[in-house]
Amino acid sequence: MLIKNTKFKITLISQKALTLKIILFSILLISLIFAFLLDLALGSVDIPINEVVKVLLGQEIEKATWANIILKFRLPKALTATLSGAALGVSGLQMQTLFRNPLAGPFVLGISSGASLGVALVLLTASATTPTLLADLGIISDFGLVIAASLGAASVLGMMLVVSRRVQDTMTLLILGLLFGYATSAIVSILLQFSSKERIQSYIMWTFGSFAGVTWRQLIVLIPVIVLSLFLAVLQSKSLNALLLGESYARSLGLTVQKTRFSIITSASILAGGITAFCGPIAFLGVAIPHLCRSLFNTSDHRILIPSVIIMGAILALFADLFSQLWVSQIVLPLNAVTALIGTPVVTWVILRRNSQKSFPS
Repeated sequence: MLIKNTKFKITLISQKALTLKIILFSILLISLIFAFLLDLALGSVDIPINEVVKVLLGQEIEKATWANIILKFRLPKALTATLSGAALGVSGLQMQTLFRNPLAGPFVLGISSGASLGVALVLLTASATTPTLLADLGIISDFGLVIAASLGAASVLGMMLVVSRRVQDTMTLLILGLLFGYATSAIVSILLQFSSKERIQSYIMWTFGSFAGVTWRQLIVLIPVIVLSLFLAVLQSKSLNALLLGESYARSLGLTVQKTRFSIITSASILAGGITAFCGPIAFLGVAIPHLCRSLFNTSDHRILIPSVIIMGAILALFADLFSQLWVSQIVLPLNAVTALIGTPVVTWVILRRNSQKSFPS
């Protein structure tokens, strides 16, 4: 009788936990829709949300100029923000699991710096030889930027993976990641010395980060690249769960660790590199978002974390884009400044929390 009661209680707790997660996911989805519509509605010209909905549904609205503003400028920007938040969040989650390091992320471990180097090599060296090369190549140049940024990100992440086999201390690993970032920044600085003033100015503006510079033509490249990489990350859920318990345990389950590492590196590099190519090196989101989702859902199961990180990342990126426009009238703040304000408290909380916990994940 006691066993039956115990099983009943366990089943009841499981049902309550499942119901709670469904409610949380529903709240996140509603928040994502609200943030997306708000990002389309607010700006230098405020547009009523009901008119925004009409534009998206193809219905007639009061002012034709509102449709032009939304469809030509704000909708590509909002879609870019949604993709960027999801991609950076998932990339950070993958690296935190792979390195078993709660402070790992595209920015902290130098992955964004590697992607920046790839973009710099394309932009600055191309400008030194043929100034109009990228403009002439059109959409092919967009693929080139993604490939260059992804290769740069993969190179740094690969070096970090090799180092992580010999270095067990997480703080040492983070220091080495910062050193790799400084090294790539040094190479970029050398390239800048041999570039034209116009290209230098363009590159500096690119490093501030922005969702507004992505066009519909570029989204034709960005959307399938990010969606396919996110789908690959979803397929890695069971493998990531196995890696949480250590490589030995993962091998005992029949997991090929080397292939899994390569798959994770590929997915994380394309996610971070693709976003960096078009939006610039956006800091802190990749580190902060996974921790927010772990705390919200109280789980380390990647079957739950990856979808929640996708939605939460999109929400935070959309609000960061909003704050960058509305903070000061008629002035758009650098996106990295806003994401730093969002991410710094979360990263600080993680560091303080680790003082009372010896293991990862939480």
